[in-house]
Amino acid sequence: MGFKCGIVGLPNVGKSTIFNAITNAGAEAANYPFCTIDPNVGMVSVPDSRFDKLVASFKPRAVLPTVTQFVDIAGLVKGASQGEGLGNQFLTHIRECEAIMEVVRCFEDENIVHVHGSVDPLRDVEIIETELLLKDMDSLDKRMVIENRNARVGVGVASAKMRLDACEKLKNAMSEGTPARRLLGDSETMDELISDLALLTAKPMFYCANVSDDEMLTGNAHVDVLRKYAEAQGSSVVIICGKIEEELSSMEPEEKQEFLKDLGMAESGLDSVIRKGYSLLGLRTYFTAGEKEVRAWTFEAGWKAPACAGVIHTDFERGFIRAETLSYKDFEKCGSWNAAKEAGLLRTEGKEYEVEDGDILHFLFNV
Repeated sequence: MGFKCGIVGLPNVGKSTIFNAITNAGAEAANYPFCTIDPNVGMVSVPDSRFDKLVASFKPRAVLPTVTQFVDIAGLVKGASQGEGLGNQFLTHIRECEAIMEVVRCFEDENIVHVHGSVDPLRDVEIIETELLLKDMDSLDKRMVIENRNARVGVGVASAKMRLDACEKLKNAMSEGTPARRLLGDSETMDELISDLALLTAKPMFYCANVSDDEMLTGNAHVDVLRKYAEAQGSSVVIICGKIEEELSSMEPEEKQEFLKDLGMAESGLDSVIRKGYSLLGLRTYFTAGEKEVRAWTFEAGWKAPACAGVIHTDFERGFIRAETLSYKDFEKCGSWNAAKEAGLLRTEGKEYEVEDGDILHFLFNV
């Protein structure tokens, strides 16, 4: 699994169009067919030219790219945290997501009515993020009732008081509009509290500016405003055009590349979204390759070889001996695993080796 990305936004901002494009893109992917788990969840393979070249070289019987899971919820409206609209019913679905993508309408179209009558990215963002904060504060209030009781009587009064202090500090911050992610690292107690509650505003967030097709490359004034806001929040913006993504999703790979070239785009908006998620979460990819299968695996930057082996199976980590390692750069230079081995570029790495993005690994273990 690559990562789980929750999609939020107001009604009529193009959120469903983008999600449907993702759905169709996954269905057309030869290597990993899209799988609809339920009406609002889907998976799509992560684009990676390195993986494609490994497949071409090894010609394996099985091909398993890493995948990204998208979780779409009904459009949120003002008051969702108090039960308005449908979105609030599904907010719990994104608690297990690692990142959140907020789709923001940045296009003008008189045929598509905006729920608030006009296009205003900052107003829309404020509504969505206020609803996420209110949802988190509801979870926090319930936790404070428990910690209040524990702080008065019972075993662990001192630690309960520390947790209650953290609750109060967090609630005060969120009451002023500060997301929980801004308090991560404040203290060990705070970090544990935020983790236990699986707060929505603790998750890394980026913005998806949905624009018209003629503004995909240039952006517009709405995008500029959104970018300025995102930068102040320590976040970023990906520009996407829902209409273009819908067209791309129904094309064959060669036709898709030609279409992107004609538009002057290096990659689709969907590909940009996936790459942004990987960057935001500090994720990397390593590969295992052979005649049986070529497979991509996701890990976090800085992980050492045993931890990466554990992504495959806990036995691999527990009984780790060493990892036969070939960098993708050396593989590409030599053209094959065997040629790189003959050139003396295949390395043996131990438990302290920090795996690099693109490494091709063969783990030896014993349990």
